[in-house]
Amino acid sequence: MVFLTRMLKNGRRVRSSRGKFIDSLRIYVRGGAGGMGFPKYGGIGGKGGSVIVVAKEGVTLKSLITRNPTKRFIAENGGNSHKNRILGEPGADITIQVPPGVTVWNDFGQVLGELNTDGSSLLVANGGAGGSPLTQFNGQTAQPLSVKLDLKLIADVGLVGFPNAGKSTLLRAISRANPQVASYPFTTVMPNIGVLEYSDHRQITMADLPGLIEGAHMNIGMGHSFLKHVERTKLLLLVADIQGFQLGPQFPNRSCLDTVVLLNKELELYQDDLLDKPAMLVINKMDVTEAQFKYDEVKDKLRHLADVVGEYPEELRPERVLNFTEVIAISADKDTRGVEKLKHRIRDELDFHAALQKKDLETEVIATLRAQMNPKGPQML
Repeated sequence: MVFLTRMLKNGRRVRSSRGKFIDSLRIYVRGGAGGMGFPKYGGIGGKGGSVIVVAKEGVTLKSLITRNPTKRFIAENGGNSHKNRILGEPGADITIQVPPGVTVWNDFGQVLGELNTDGSSLLVANGGAGGSPLTQFNGQTAQPLSVKLDLKLIADVGLVGFPNAGKSTLLRAISRANPQVASYPFTTVMPNIGVLEYSDHRQITMADLPGLIEGAHMNIGMGHSFLKHVERTKLLLLVADIQGFQLGPQFPNRSCLDTVVLLNKELELYQDDLLDKPAMLVINKMDVTEAQFKYDEVKDKLRHLADVVGEYPEELRPERVLNFTEVIAISADKDTRGVEKLKHRIRDELDFHAALQKKDLETEVIATLRAQMNPKGPQML
């Protein structure tokens, strides 16, 4: 397996800019303490405020740190009961805005909840109860927590490929995004999101994610920080360079077919059910010398991976293969017509699978209703 030790640009070591994008963050949260009761009049203290996480489009985990560098979020304490206010005033809640796609974990590795849609919310720290006869009029303190905010990007399409396969070039050509593009590996070191727009105002989101390398499933290179973002995409769009890929002189030279097989293997080892997602394959850089000759040699094999993976050594051979609904050969940089065709095929593929899911859901609902109407099963007359 390839092990990434450094990234090179023009022979020099390049400082990683991954710090610009944050997809995991641990924060301290605590609800407010309840206010004191007033024994003389039987007054009850105000409840402490709670800490609530809310998903909001346009915010980032980095902006969360910018607004609160301490990463401590403590709600307001409840007000005390007094002779002019028998019921103490409740403490104000505090809200933490996060991007959609965040999963909240506690320190025990348990998922507290997921925030996948704009406006969805999750109570992560409840405020303490106000003082009452049950507590001898003492306000209750709130339990402090350390929680982890883990972001998995939500996009319709996820671009998957080895470094320098042309994913960023394709994203720039097919969408409104303007990612950095260069002729050296690892140009993309943080996810880019592009929007595919159609004449009827339909919009489809596409994520260009940092390039995989062999061993990514073991967290080599950008490893898990890349692969976790594939989980919530609806369609995988694998991009392979017709010339293949070689990380450096000391590493194996992988052909175009090799890279597709290895990408399949990395996805399988990371999370097997990723192979159940709809998938398309783009063979890129068809404008280079002898590209058509190389493509003619492998196009049938690319369409029938299951028939060729047996030729690979066990450590490189996936047990299951992706079922590509289409294999398209283009030059993302120069083939305008090919890019436009791909754009519409992506839409067709997403719509087809959305219709299948709707049909499956309707069938499941009908079956459930029938079972509820006749729990003993069909009756013999």
